[in-house]
Amino acid sequence: MYNKVFKLNRIKLQEVVPQLNSHPGSSSVCLSNRMLGAVVVGVGTAGAVRIRDMLTPLAGSAAEKLTVQGFISRRKLDAYQDVKQISAEEAVSREDIHAAFICTENDSHEDFVRMFLQAGKHVCVEYPMALSYQAAAQLWDLAQKKGVVLHEEHIELLTEDYKQLKKEVEGKTLLEGSLHFAGGALKPGFGFPAFSGIARLSWLVDLFGELSVRAATFEEDAEQGYSKMTAQLLTSDSKPLTWIEERQAGLPRTKKINFVFDGFTLTQIPPAPRGTVGLFMQDLIHFSGKLSGQVSTEELDRERVRILHCLGLAQKIQELCKS
Repeated sequence: MYNKVFKLNRIKLQEVVPQLNSHPGSSSVCLSNRMLGAVVVGVGTAGAVRIRDMLTPLAGSAAEKLTVQGFISRRKLDAYQDVKQISAEEAVSREDIHAAFICTENDSHEDFVRMFLQAGKHVCVEYPMALSYQAAAQLWDLAQKKGVVLHEEHIELLTEDYKQLKKEVEGKTLLEGSLHFAGGALKPGFGFPAFSGIARLSWLVDLFGELSVRAATFEEDAEQGYSKMTAQLLTSDSKPLTWIEERQAGLPRTKKINFVFDGFTLTQIPPAPRGTVGLFMQDLIHFSGKLSGQVSTEELDRERVRILHCLGLAQKIQELCKS
């Protein structure tokens, strides 16, 4: 596991990291006309897409300012898409590497994010950045202390069908609702369903605002590889929302909604044509925009509040399920 690799290298990294804060390459200010080097940690599906998108960025976008300088993997690959494999020690110490993309299993995100933030590097991490609210809050505090960008990917908010759903919901008064996700079994390392499925929770928070947790249950049949988490949520005006995450090997991937509004019920996610720009490319452009100062402080604050709110809800759900 990545976290084991990290722990083995911790002593060496602690010797390297304190020297980095004075390096020009670790500056908290990124000029819009400056090329920024990046390293990708993990070359599974997401990591491979990150490398591809930096090698072929959307013309005229902020993503053109990022250049991939290497990748980190527990596998011995030497090169991938003509990009060289490097060690974690090299990545944190190199002055031409300004940002890291964390694309590993969820349970290793926190260690890698902390390592690169401590080294003064900007970080883009797949959701969730940590498997507890407290750890995520500490990471954000560290990013602010170091003067670098911490960005948590949420491509589920960038899909065309979600954008259409948001248009349908906007301005309507919710009476009650539910979101039921089903999918195949997850590999070890992805965390409790409230965290591994936080994309669905992000939908609900983005659509209906601040939520609270009223109750939560968790069913599991280890022999059948089956699990089901049910969370009872409330909106700020006490309207009930139910969130279900159901998983089992071979279970088709589906999302079912039932949102009841005053005089209107939405039972299907509205179909929408596929976007012309890929989801990870859109996220890359957004992250790059943050690095070049193109994203307002107000938007950054809203994003941070939403992400931490979702992680806080996920932790509360986990605590109730395990109590």
